[in-house]
Amino acid sequence: MAYTAYETMRKVNFERFGKDLGPFEPALYKSRNHPDGLKSAALRFLHNRCERLRFDDRKEAEFRNGRYTGRGISRHQVPYNMQMDTDRLCLERELENFIDSGSARDAYTVYYCFLEMFVGRYGTSQSMIELLSEFESNASSLLMKHRDHYSHSVYVFALGLAIYETNVEYRRIFREFYSDQIGFEESDDEKRKDSRAACFFLEYWGLASLFHDIGYPFEIPFEQVMSYFEVDNKKRGPGSIYLAYHDTGVLTELCDEARARFRELYGKDFATTDELLAHDITARLGKAYGFDHEYMLGVLKSKPGEPQNNGYFMDHAYFSSARLCTELFDTIGKERGAESITRAHVDVLSAIMLHNSLFKFAIAFYKEPEGVRKPELKAELHPLAYMLMICDELQCWDRTAYGRNSRTELHPMAADFDFAEGTIDAVYYNDENESEKINSFRIEYAKWEKRVSKAEKEGLVPDEEPPRLKAYSDMNEKEKRFVTEIEHIVDTSIMPLTVVPSVRKVDRSSKGIYLSDSSFLHLYDFAVSLNGRYSHQGEEARVKTEKLEKEFNEMALEYKLSNIRQAGSFDRYLNAIGCFFTDNPVDFDMVGSFSQRELDTIAPMEHERWVREHISMVWKAGSDYETMPLTPEDEQDAASGKVTEKGIRAGYREQMRMHRLSMNGNVSSKEIYAHYNELPDKEQGKDWKPMESMLRLIKKYDGLRIYRLDQ
Repeated sequence: MAYTAYETMRKVNFERFGKDLGPFEPALYKSRNHPDGLKSAALRFLHNRCERLRFDDRKEAEFRNGRYTGRGISRHQVPYNMQMDTDRLCLERELENFIDSGSARDAYTVYYCFLEMFVGRYGTSQSMIELLSEFESNASSLLMKHRDHYSHSVYVFALGLAIYETNVEYRRIFREFYSDQIGFEESDDEKRKDSRAACFFLEYWGLASLFHDIGYPFEIPFEQVMSYFEVDNKKRGPGSIYLAYHDTGVLTELCDEARARFRELYGKDFATTDELLAHDITARLGKAYGFDHEYMLGVLKSKPGEPQNNGYFMDHAYFSSARLCTELFDTIGKERGAESITRAHVDVLSAIMLHNSLFKFAIAFYKEPEGVRKPELKAELHPLAYMLMICDELQCWDRTAYGRNSRTELHPMAADFDFAEGTIDAVYYNDENESEKINSFRIEYAKWEKRVSKAEKEGLVPDEEPPRLKAYSDMNEKEKRFVTEIEHIVDTSIMPLTVVPSVRKVDRSSKGIYLSDSSFLHLYDFAVSLNGRYSHQGEEARVKTEKLEKEFNEMALEYKLSNIRQAGSFDRYLNAIGCFFTDNPVDFDMVGSFSQRELDTIAPMEHERWVREHISMVWKAGSDYETMPLTPEDEQDAASGKVTEKGIRAGYREQMRMHRLSMNGNVSSKEIYAHYNELPDKEQGKDWKPMESMLRLIKKYDGLRIYRLDQ
């Protein structure tokens, strides 16, 4: 039983009511074709290996005493540890949705889950995440080369989970490296130790992978200036005009709480993140690579203000680590106290600092010839940095191209992985519609090989560079540049890597791309407002947003996500009735209201979304919670007026994970529509009324309006 709190609650319900009412074990995704593929392995990690994630052993008694502290749709409806199991299931399901679609919207919900579970309320960190997406989509088209880093980071997250799940040697290294921080107890058996280590990995790997690129808003303006001149094929270097950042103390200076905490952890006083990370990186890698603290501190200090000393590049990793450090103290530090910031958090920051260019060009010098090049990074030296580097390099598929050159280059649009027995066997697929480019490259490459061979036979040293076709050539040419460069960065002996390029037909149907367009800055606000609709019917325009957000945060993660998914489905619903929303001025008729025909189209779609969501989250159809006799304790509470019988039965519904409007099994759309048509008018209204509210709510956000295509 991977979801142990569900099993305990199920036993308690059987004891209380004499009937097996649930909740039941969530299903584990299994693939016949790819049993150790990315999706199977990553979800198996969350499902099986992260047992008892975020449990509080002191609250196990709640199952028996009936005094619950966990949240369902409201407070005190379920045992705390059962809520933690449901939160983990939310993350598992959202990651599954993302791997299936690769869409930025599904990436958003993975970020949302992780922040709510491990950092703090999403609203407090909202801008840190959403601005990365906004900057990329709006500013990156001015660059020569740039590709998505928002969905990319969630793919990197999934890759790390899959590798951890399937690679015994990496698990051993990670567990030994952090044995003093994981929190093993004397009573732990081997399975419990494995689970504790996996939960520890999930938290700190999630921070490293999901936030390793949040500093890109600092790199993008730098690249815009460089691109202005590179349009004329001018290479960056001496004579280039470039941006440099000064007075960066506002970003790098540590607050008093941070200085005190790091002094406690390391016995040293650090004034800036430069000093802190120079210490951590030197402690981890200095001896193996022959550098000291002063050298590393000098390199870090040069990053923002001296791009001419860093190859005329700006390193987003520098800003990512500094930004995340501030965020950790503003969220985790304030909510749980500065003492909750650990040395592992500092390793997260140094892993992020290392991942882009610092290790490659200032430590290992990986492009230098053998003898000058330093050894590749071993996992034993810095497990988080090691994992971030290899996953960041592997994740080159399904990334939106924004830059001018990037949009015309050939990039893999899909990938299959096999992580069986600790290996990494990857097949990267290019769009078969690009076969003409591929065939042309193969012809040119064959000609180049003949010229090189002829020159070598004549005793000449060929100086002609081979033709390139971006990632395809890096994977396909005889030098195998893609794999070779990875092997010069990290030691792959513990996870042997093979890469094969291929082609297949592109399929974007899973991404759900519609005409409606708005920023992620709206999605959270929509969800908060939609939830408030139930208690503030008719006063959406007047109610304070602070009040709506407070009510929203009273709910468990599962219900917050449900509102987000509902808000995120409006583009699909509008598409079905020939409408769309946008904040751009367009010459279409604005929608002031929906016709009954349009509402009749939308409502069954929303009901289907709700039903499938509940089936996925292991809700069962039934109404036993409405009819089972109250327990003696609940009868006493109801008689005293402490709580209403309706409130008690709402708690039973949460504890059984049973709903009278849900459905069971693998139901078809036709069956769900028939189910909807049998609902009473009051219940059907719950599916179409949100659309009417949306017309009022959408006007509150930056000029968004709904338009109809058929004028």
